[in-house]
Amino acid sequence: MATTSSNDLRPIPQPPDFHPAVIVPSQPHGLRFWQLMVAGSIAGSVEHMAMFPVDTIKTHMQAIRPCPIKPVGISQAFRSIIKTEGPSALYRGIWAMGLGAGPAHAVYFSFYEVSKKYLSGGDPNNSAAHAVSGVCATVASDAVFTPMDMVKQRLQIGNGTYKGVWDCVGRVMREEGFSAFYASYRTTVLMNAPFTAVHFATYEAVKRGLREFSPERVGGGEEEEGWLIYATAGAAAGGLAAVVTTPLDVVKTQLQCQGVCGCDRFKSGSISDVFRTILKKDGYRGLARGWLPRMLFHAPAAAICWSTYETVKSLFQDVNGDSNTA
Repeated sequence: MATTSSNDLRPIPQPPDFHPAVIVPSQPHGLRFWQLMVAGSIAGSVEHMAMFPVDTIKTHMQAIRPCPIKPVGISQAFRSIIKTEGPSALYRGIWAMGLGAGPAHAVYFSFYEVSKKYLSGGDPNNSAAHAVSGVCATVASDAVFTPMDMVKQRLQIGNGTYKGVWDCVGRVMREEGFSAFYASYRTTVLMNAPFTAVHFATYEAVKRGLREFSPERVGGGEEEEGWLIYATAGAAAGGLAAVVTTPLDVVKTQLQCQGVCGCDRFKSGSISDVFRTILKKDGYRGLARGWLPRMLFHAPAAAICWSTYETVKSLFQDVNGDSNTA
């Protein structure tokens, strides 16, 4: 009888268990999806509430009235609002902003983080992935934010036209239909797509550069970033993106405020129709109307937003770390 050596009794290798790959979009930076949404919601609410008076001034500067248009500066617009409507007018529409900003920014940042994780392939220098992720985020968040943004702008310029948020919502629904809430959606997306592409790509690039030169960075790692880095990178990104996209913001304001308090009403909701009207009445300078308050809004707003967002994320990371070690 043939004998078998102990070497011939080696175990037969078994095929590895098959586990289909499952993409779980809930763990960028070790955070759960709901934590990204909460961080984004808090950041967006703080940002827009803090900068709301500047946004009101910008809206007044961009709204076209039937009377001949004259150049209006920030100080002139501010004095006009205070003189004719009182200081409280600077905050008219803030509740509409509050209702829209929180949910919209929850969608905005969570979509951005998930998209960035899977598009960048873990490469922090992939500016194209950051830009595309920003575009994906804005398409989703604008669908949430546009209706309340329209209500907010009508309340900002409509002195006494509406009694409040829900009166505006009800009257628009009865008199103009549901589509009025999304009259500017295409323009908003066309404006915010390049805005967020520039914004996120600039933010990630400036943040990366500041991390390399920051004296706070001793060991190397995201935890060493201070709020000053977030704020500086956010301000640079917000200011640049705001200036680049001002013409489309003017068009958006026209579409959202048409027919309110003497503002022009357009025969169609086409962007080209609004562009032609602005050029006819005010020339090319009309497309830049409000660029300075828009930049003054978005630079500090982005600084507030990003520093708040990154801080809340860090708090959640600490909480998750403590729970994992417990």
